[in-house]
Amino acid sequence: MKNESNNTLQRNGLLAGIIAYVMWGFFPVYFKITGAVQPLEILAHRVFWAVPFALIIVLIRKQWSQVRKAFTNLKTLGALVLASLFIAFNWGLYIWAVQENQIFQASLGYYINPLMFVLVGIISFGEKLRRLQLIAAILATVGVIIMTIVGGQFPWIALSLALSFTAYGIIRKTTEVGSLPGLFVETCVLFFPALIYLIWLQSQNNLYFTNTSIDMSTLLMLAGPLTVLPLVAFAFAARRLKLSTIGFLQFIGPSLQFLMGIVYGEKLTFGVLLCFGFIWTAATIFIWDAAVNAQADNNTN
Repeated sequence: MKNESNNTLQRNGLLAGIIAYVMWGFFPVYFKITGAVQPLEILAHRVFWAVPFALIIVLIRKQWSQVRKAFTNLKTLGALVLASLFIAFNWGLYIWAVQENQIFQASLGYYINPLMFVLVGIISFGEKLRRLQLIAAILATVGVIIMTIVGGQFPWIALSLALSFTAYGIIRKTTEVGSLPGLFVETCVLFFPALIYLIWLQSQNNLYFTNTSIDMSTLLMLAGPLTVLPLVAFAFAARRLKLSTIGFLQFIGPSLQFLMGIVYGEKLTFGVLLCFGFIWTAATIFIWDAAVNAQADNNTN
């Protein structure tokens, strides 16, 4: 009976994890639909509408005590303020990249991100690099170099997205606050700058939100739920799945983003294909290493 219950939890967790990463993978569709709106305004709406939506879920899940603790603990609050700057930069750059037809580079950034976490773990936390992890890191580096030389462009978008999200992840990893309460605090930190920016746009008669159709205004309001819902699903999954499973699922997002790049007609050059060939090989090795070591850990226990 206990095993059956655990299996049900794992199945629900797997479904929630897939939903989270599929939503993240299809984000380019949303930013293309809202492509007439300037990236900074979309970012402001994403923050503005995320606050009330996240608040509702925080109250439903009875996590307000965690929010209050985060706001009253100066160390925690300081860390979340810094995290909010990194995630705002990450969100803004991603929106701009999609609108500028740089989805392949955005996808590359999120492929690199898990490997970058491994490297940071070695440098900052003294973790040891396994042989397959080293091979994966070398292959990913070669892929980036190929994009620069053969593809004719330094992948600064991909590296900036990977670095900013890695920095965000490290801060959140070392800060004692739940994922949703933490996101709520971060969006609260960004709320007033976003509100001031929207008011300024309105004063200049440049606020797209009030100068467009109801349909587009509704889409901009949906930026809040679209920001919060994947995180809620991910938090649900993370509590029920092994880290190795999460490690596998996290490659769903960039894979779908890569497909979205093809759908939206981005040029699939030889340099891009060669770069992603190395990245996909690195990702496969990374997943294999995680699965093998997770199985070894289970056998030990």
